Amino acid sequence: MLALMRAPSKYVQGPDALLELYDHVKDLGTSILFICSKSGYKAARPKIEKSFAGKNASIKFEIFGGISSVGEIAKMQKIAKENKVGVICAIGGGSAIDTAKATAYYEGLPVVIIPTVCATDAPCTGLSVIYNDDGSFAKYIFYPKNPDAVIVDSSIIVKAPVRFLVSGMGDALGTYFEARMCQKTNSPSLENGGITKSAMALCKLCYNTLLEDGFKAKKSAELGILTPAVEAIIEANTYLSGVGADNGGLATSHSVYNGFTALEECEKTMHGELVAFGTVVQLVLEDAPMEEIEEVMDFCVSVGLPVTLKEVGVTDPSRVMIAAEKACASGESIHNMLGDVTPEQLYAAILAADALGKDYIGE
Repeated sequence: MLALMRAPSKYVQGPDALLELYDHVKDLGTSILFICSKSGYKAARPKIEKSFAGKNASIKFEIFGGISSVGEIAKMQKIAKENKVGVICAIGGGSAIDTAKATAYYEGLPVVIIPTVCATDAPCTGLSVIYNDDGSFAKYIFYPKNPDAVIVDSSIIVKAPVRFLVSGMGDALGTYFEARMCQKTNSPSLENGGITKSAMALCKLCYNTLLEDGFKAKKSAELGILTPAVEAIIEANTYLSGVGADNGGLATSHSVYNGFTALEECEKTMHGELVAFGTVVQLVLEDAPMEEIEEVMDFCVSVGLPVTLKEVGVTDPSRVMIAAEKACASGESIHNMLGDVTPEQLYAAILAADALGKDYIGE
């Protein structure tokens, strides 16, 4: 397996970055379709229009239906064709981003990503999660390249609900530990390549940044103010975690998320919140040193990420086996663990992680 490293062609981040959007995308094309979430449209449109004012370019905004579904992507393809669009641009969260990536891929066009929250590491990755029109999971699409540009306006990100920023930290928390396991077992990255030293360096920097700046960033974001800590966490959640996971691979943390999505009581729990709890579970499975588990739990508690089943919405332990079986389904990333993992082993690790979490927070 050859070592492989991929990343977006351009990553731009900072306050009011969208005021310079035209300068960063003009070389890709001058006819742009913006696929927007409702909140993303409201937050980003004024700055984008200001950036394009007086320029020889055409821009069109379309608010998408809410999920990255087969029908929604087909609708956006039709709009792109009818308007002879040269560039597809996403504005919003993960679903808007996945819709835009897929639209651009099927139309053979460059794609620009403008996240308005940083709740997941979707902006920089070379894949999408696609759903059927009824909301059920359809497939993953793995793209031949990562986005052409990712433009992050931190002035917009910091005004989003703080829970999104914290959830992004939870998603980012798994990055180093999952990549470390893939490296140990010689498992492929999400790009189906071997793991480079560069990828591992980004993953470790992601974790170190969370520990150094996570709590400070949350406190600043609660006040709606931009500080160096907030900028550092936006980069960790978006770039370090995205490029790190893409090139480092996944293991238990994300399989635990996938498993718990089978439980109705977890419907309101965010992706990154479940990934954070799944990271503690992975460390239990690894029999990691207690010092490392405590370091991770200390971080989680400091920023408000869950360390117990109750905090992710599960109050009946008998329900855990349903999640464990789904998390261990064929093709799940948990099978990148050393020696593999059975549903029974994962069930035990989840209950053990819950017990450690309860003890840690004094329940």
